[in-house]
Amino acid sequence: MRYLPLNGADRAQMLATIGVKSVDDLFVDVPASARLTAPVNLPRYAGEMEVEAQIRAMAAKNLSPSRVPFFVGAGAYRHHVPSTVDHIIQRSEFLTSYTPYQPEIAQGTLQVLFEFQTQVARLTGMPVANASLYDGSTAAAEGVLMAQRITKRNKAVMSGGLHPHYTHTVETLAHAVGMETEALTPAVDAEAEVLKHIDKDTACVVVQTPNVFGTATDLTKIAAAAQAAGALLIVVVTEVMSLGLLKSPGEMGADIVAVEGQSIGVPLSFGGPYVGLFAAKEKYLRQMPGRLCGETVDADGERGFVLTLSTREQHIRRDKATSNICTNSGLCALAFSIHMSLLGQEGLKRVAKINYAKAHALKDQLAVIAGVDVLTPRFFNEFTVKLPKSAAEVVEALASKGILGGVPFTRLHKDEAFDNHLIIAVTETVSDTDMSAFVAALKEVL
Repeated sequence: MRYLPLNGADRAQMLATIGVKSVDDLFVDVPASARLTAPVNLPRYAGEMEVEAQIRAMAAKNLSPSRVPFFVGAGAYRHHVPSTVDHIIQRSEFLTSYTPYQPEIAQGTLQVLFEFQTQVARLTGMPVANASLYDGSTAAAEGVLMAQRITKRNKAVMSGGLHPHYTHTVETLAHAVGMETEALTPAVDAEAEVLKHIDKDTACVVVQTPNVFGTATDLTKIAAAAQAAGALLIVVVTEVMSLGLLKSPGEMGADIVAVEGQSIGVPLSFGGPYVGLFAAKEKYLRQMPGRLCGETVDADGERGFVLTLSTREQHIRRDKATSNICTNSGLCALAFSIHMSLLGQEGLKRVAKINYAKAHALKDQLAVIAGVDVLTPRFFNEFTVKLPKSAAEVVEALASKGILGGVPFTRLHKDEAFDNHLIIAVTETVSDTDMSAFVAALKEVL
């Protein structure tokens, strides 16, 4: 029996209150072509075995990253995750845990988050980090809103090297609070252009390194210029593995750091859930979004952990909250922390060096192919090439040969000027055989 708590009069009153005539008016932003006009074309019933067989057949049409040479990146990367990570996070005390509403009782959860924060702070070179956010893009957007609160200014300048999805996320949240955004034209080596757009109205400058095209940049000059103008530097990192080899954002003078942590401990998972890492200078601690766990000593002198800050709308008046993010990515943060603990500082460096070496080895092989122009001047494990034909067409042709050959930039940003740009990522999971197959297939396709 269905439970329908609202009658027709209730619904009519709700619609009148929000100022629409019908429920259909709530969907005016959805194009008519995207709306269903009839039930989904599925059989009304089927046996469990028949459903399983049909789903398996549908899944078999996918090219799995684990089965074919895989060079896709652009913000989500395939790295080896030790089986130990999955084994530990599936323990019941971790898998079933959620936001601890009586936090000090959940000492194990708090300790995990405290250790996670310590790892993030060391990775980013920043003094304080929170207990995670949803993902890298929302972390970047939260950083922009934080900069507005701190500087009392209303404009964010976003580098042309910032991942377009991050740009769109920032624009969405900034628009909601009436903040101005200035997104610069995409460019492979974009950071120098940022300096020209910093003025007295700038709350923050958002730059990414390595950027969406793979270019790694020392941001020290931009940090100095932004701070001289009274603005904050927000550094975005989409490939956290790069912090095992490159200079940390903190060393380059960042005020706020937003990182996608998926590369460590979290599989691709069709795009999520992922984990946002967020860190900042200590003087901005009380403006940070999300939650922060701290260490203390109890009445018996024993080490203990507490929820030090939780300036979220769940816990305080909404107009006083620094964020409306209602949770942290607890399980993904745990996976990150376990993987990071297994690697250790030296292990992370070794994996990072393998990534760097493999990517540069592939770059050298591609650079000698007629018509292939390597655009990225300096990079970690990802670079962009310009092809003599449409990158999207090349990727489809490679897929037909069983190779997932990268991301056409036009999938991220619709602009004919970038039609031939292909972003290629190489991690430790790519073998020499994979690279040889990619090079051979690319020669055939071109």
